[in-house]
Amino acid sequence: MTYDLVIRNGTLVDGTGAASRRGDVAIAGDRIVAVGKVEGTARETVDAEGHLVTPGFVDIHTHLDAQITWDPIASSSCWHGVTSVVMGNCGVTFAPCKPQDREYLAKLMESVEDVPARSIASGMPWTWETYGQYLAALKDLPKGVNVGGLVGHCAVRLYAMGEEALANKPASAEQIAAMRDAVSEALAGGALGFSTSRTPLHLTPQGDAVPGTYATAEELKGISAALREQGRGVLEAATRMSGPDEATLRANLDSEMAWMTEISRETGRPVIFNLTQTRQVPHGYRLILDAVAQNTKKGARIVAQSTTRGIGVLFGFQNRTPFDRAPAWRALRGQSLADKLARLRDPEYRATMVRQSLADMPPMDWHDLFLLSRANPRYDHAPADSLAAHAARLNTSPPDAFIELSLAEDGMALFNYPFLNPDMTAVEEMLDDPHVVLGLGDAGAHCGMIMDASLPTYFLTYWVRERGHFAIEQAIHMLTGEPAALFGIRDRGVLAPGMKADVNVIDFDRLRLHGPQFVHDFPAGAGRYIQKADGYARTYVNGQLFMQGGVHAGALAGEMLRGG
Repeated sequence: MTYDLVIRNGTLVDGTGAASRRGDVAIAGDRIVAVGKVEGTARETVDAEGHLVTPGFVDIHTHLDAQITWDPIASSSCWHGVTSVVMGNCGVTFAPCKPQDREYLAKLMESVEDVPARSIASGMPWTWETYGQYLAALKDLPKGVNVGGLVGHCAVRLYAMGEEALANKPASAEQIAAMRDAVSEALAGGALGFSTSRTPLHLTPQGDAVPGTYATAEELKGISAALREQGRGVLEAATRMSGPDEATLRANLDSEMAWMTEISRETGRPVIFNLTQTRQVPHGYRLILDAVAQNTKKGARIVAQSTTRGIGVLFGFQNRTPFDRAPAWRALRGQSLADKLARLRDPEYRATMVRQSLADMPPMDWHDLFLLSRANPRYDHAPADSLAAHAARLNTSPPDAFIELSLAEDGMALFNYPFLNPDMTAVEEMLDDPHVVLGLGDAGAHCGMIMDASLPTYFLTYWVRERGHFAIEQAIHMLTGEPAALFGIRDRGVLAPGMKADVNVIDFDRLRLHGPQFVHDFPAGAGRYIQKADGYARTYVNGQLFMQGGVHAGALAGEMLRGG
């Protein structure tokens, strides 16, 4: 036979968890047609000697809903082997939406996910009303990655209830039916499911709880009837399974687990929720996972998603610092880096900055804020890397040490504050639990604060190569076959004949994270953090070369994902 492409002599890690083996992958059009020992010729042959050949990675937790309309390569995801993304998590989406509500949903996305509203307004061609129409609009746009979406509770509630939704008033039976109909339309139009936010951390620009935060179990069950009726889709939730103390967490856990269990059993569909460790109740994640295991035995399919390291806020003079409420620090915001450095090198201005910050110190433990190396960023932070330790070594105050360390890197130094999952032992326990899947990379979100879209690369370099905690076969399954199956994406995530040809060719020994970097490349000049990596030799999407050596190779062959 003659194929379009044959990738030869690689170490095949097929995404199923099966043992890796040496072999070839043959591609014709957008499909894999042979795996193993491939005979025949090809229009193009790639020698993958010494490289891993894997399925493209499937990222189930992104907020690329707007960015994908102006950034077809979906950076930073594209630099980390990701070929398929799921948007619309945590209840916040741009559809369904009546024209008069567009500005509100844009500002809500900025408030909850830190995606600049001015970029949304100027960069996203808002031409739809229903969620199905939104997905149809995305289908017509060029995309480097495959894109699927969840329809969000905030938008659904506003669409069905109008202003009553904003006050989080209980929904009537008629309003619940209208929300169910909106979700049914979304599923019929290709949505992968429905998402909701119930956490008090998600607030509107006015500081109120987002629509749906206090929805009753009856409302959630009524909406989820759409999943049962169509026999497909997942329910994803940012829950309120947290609290300042164990008693509060237990009470929230009982109430949240009750409705999730009931919905999963009634609909037969998976319910997926976000799981992290907190400093307030360090062992709380164990209580939650115990409850998941118990309810799974009762016939529910409840799955937690967590990440591979602490979820941290980045601080530095590239963008924001922890001392910005002091006037002299705040005055530097928006200035060029050169102008900031000139101020920092002025002894009088620096003294003013230190004096003001010491007079109004933010409520942060400086032992939990860590200097992040740009050349080799580590997230298993050693105590010696904390700002407190550096300040003690320099015999000065934390704000003065922050300035000194920043000047040493010409203003490019970054500090990481892991406010969730701060304990890597807890992260390890969560990753080991059979009811946990990889997620929470939040690609496209928290643009000026967090950069966790590098989750796949960190997982492979730290947990597989450095720690040896996961075999490569298990790790690739967790990045590919497992999330694809969970979301009903049946033709991706595995190297097998008949599957879509999303493929990574990885130089595993050279795989390396770059440090985060703040850039101004969003519409309307807005800034964001990006993070690149080395080691991804080639990434194919639907049989076309998408990325090569960290650079876009030209193809934009991404498709819309539909759940089974």
